[in-house]
Amino acid sequence: MVNTPLRLHPWRRWSLMWRRMSPPALFLWSFVFLISLGTLGLMMLPGLQVGPRLGFVDSLFTMTSAVTITGLTVADTATKFTAAGQAWILLFIQLGGIGLITLTSLIIGALGRRLSLRSEMLAVAPTRSHDQLNVWDLALGVTKFSLVVEAAGVLVLFLLWLPHYPADEAVWHATFHGISAYCNAGFSTFSTSMMGFADKPLTLIVISVLVIIGGLGFLTFEELLRWWRTSRMRRSGIRLVKRGPHRLSSHTWAVLVTSGVLLVLGWVLFAVFEWYGVLASMSPNDKVWNALFMSVSTRSSGFNSVDYTLVGNDTSALTMMLMFIGGSPGSMAGGIKTTTFAVLVALGLSRIRGHRFVAIKDRAIPQGTIERTVGIILLAMLIVVSSFFTLSAIEGVGLDAASSRAQFLPIAFETMSAFSTTGLSMNVTPNLQPSSKVIVLVMLFVGRVGLLSFFTAVVLRRAQPPGYLRPAQEDVIVG
Repeated sequence: MVNTPLRLHPWRRWSLMWRRMSPPALFLWSFVFLISLGTLGLMMLPGLQVGPRLGFVDSLFTMTSAVTITGLTVADTATKFTAAGQAWILLFIQLGGIGLITLTSLIIGALGRRLSLRSEMLAVAPTRSHDQLNVWDLALGVTKFSLVVEAAGVLVLFLLWLPHYPADEAVWHATFHGISAYCNAGFSTFSTSMMGFADKPLTLIVISVLVIIGGLGFLTFEELLRWWRTSRMRRSGIRLVKRGPHRLSSHTWAVLVTSGVLLVLGWVLFAVFEWYGVLASMSPNDKVWNALFMSVSTRSSGFNSVDYTLVGNDTSALTMMLMFIGGSPGSMAGGIKTTTFAVLVALGLSRIRGHRFVAIKDRAIPQGTIERTVGIILLAMLIVVSSFFTLSAIEGVGLDAASSRAQFLPIAFETMSAFSTTGLSMNVTPNLQPSSKVIVLVMLFVGRVGLLSFFTAVVLRRAQPPGYLRPAQEDVIVG
């Protein structure tokens, strides 16, 4: 008798695959699902585009940029897409920003059901939180916080733009930019992004505030609120039933200090570098606010109030450095994250001082966190450098030496912008070869889901067998 293999129903096979996947893998596949759905809709739904439809690669690129909240585009969002097309893009910016898993957790909780432990691990994985969080509270908090901030931003932008646009246009522009700014997406319904508002400081300030809030993340503000309430009640002599934090955690402290230092440093340096450069034609007041806007947007959002093809090499280098660092964990921003940079700085200072431990705000950082920090930075540098070399090779085919050198900086700038999901551009992306666009969209994807999540999901991690013995130790001369 011949044994025939048991055939499982397709849904049963999908269920088994779901159970076998790790939380990082499921998190990764949620973005794949969103990108696929968005691309299919952009290509198939009528009335979304003006003129000839975008091809598969360009449609995939556009929706990958939207879901990964980047802002790099191959077509002008303002002119290529109808209002319905812009709304389709905005929908996936919102889904990509808040997160499919967070929304799923919220829906399941609203139906009165409870997530499995596995699903709870998946839901909190993007936040990188070390606290014992209730998933329902987290999902509800993230969603409410996002909607409230976005609504406030939309209202203020509407009031600012109402004198300059018909009411319906002001509503749509304000809605699109309020959500895009908070999600740090950088998509704009204006062909020149924020360049038309370079002399409108209030607009730049509102966009900047939305970007900063989105770049800090919900958990940072949640801890700040609990800490403030606890401090206020303690000063008032009120006995606390549920104790809040006596001090800010090292994580939140690192987020706030690093973000503040980078913001001010970028603000000052951009003003110094471009005072007589791309900002030269502006009034002193506008120069100051545009320098601030440059410092804010280069870390994550991708909005621009100046033409980055006209900035100096020093500004380009500073911009790429800030893009590489990015925003904070659990936020809308990309890059290696502010806390990673903070741990790296703390590691360097501890070695210079001869300390045997690495500390942030009088708290020692675990060795595992330090090792992950070094690993993240090395992986990020490897991805950026290898992608840059590949793009340079593809785009340099058939060019003479002078033309090849001329595209060195723009390609390097675009590469860093893609990896950090910032979205700033020197107008290179629309002219890339299809193969180069595929490389860029892969970088967008990796930058959004995070290096650790991506490599944990796609690289097979084999457990060490029982009785595994560590190899003998031997020193290596370095440096």
